[in-house]
Amino acid sequence: MRKRSLILMGFGAVILGTFLLACATAPTATKKDFQPPVITLNLVEMPYYTGWWYYDVKVEPTKGNAGKYGAPLALAFVFDIQNPNEYPVMMDGFKFTVAFDGIDVNTVNSPEIQWIPAGKTNQVRVMAITDARAALLSLLVTGGFKLKERETNVWAQLEDWWLAAEEYSLAIEVKEGSAIFHADGATNVAAFSGKFGPE
Repeated sequence: MRKRSLILMGFGAVILGTFLLACATAPTATKKDFQPPVITLNLVEMPYYTGWWYYDVKVEPTKGNAGKYGAPLALAFVFDIQNPNEYPVMMDGFKFTVAFDGIDVNTVNSPEIQWIPAGKTNQVRVMAITDARAALLSLLVTGGFKLKERETNVWAQLEDWWLAAEEYSLAIEVKEGSAIFHADGATNVAAFSGKFGPE
């Protein structure tokens, strides 16, 4: 019995030693060698669509209060996140701006936290809901000059976007993207952008 106990203790010591050696020789992150992960827009999905519509405050609702309401457009952005480092990294900040036909319509933040293993690629899916009312205000504030160049107006542009989305022919751009990554006390920020749909 005593011999068996000694053998088990010896075996346990070998396993513990191997584990400690692996931990001691595993690569660790430093600010110098910490490469930012590569973020690529893979796909844009449309999980919810109700068509094109806009109601003014003068329209009497069947239920609820009158107001200015526009059709929602829900888009799901799927990104590939490739970790080029020899150690896992943690993502804890993810944001980007959504543009339709080169005009900014929404800024999206994702609170999702995830680990990307060493040398591997993860995916993150970020929902962005833009409604016609918010897009209208964005167009009025930032898109006026572009609409003049295109010889169109706010209402025609909104309708074009919503109808193009239904046919999956809307040019969608992700811009000014940034994601924060951490590893072993070091921090790095990855910038990203991308396009989906017709050019």
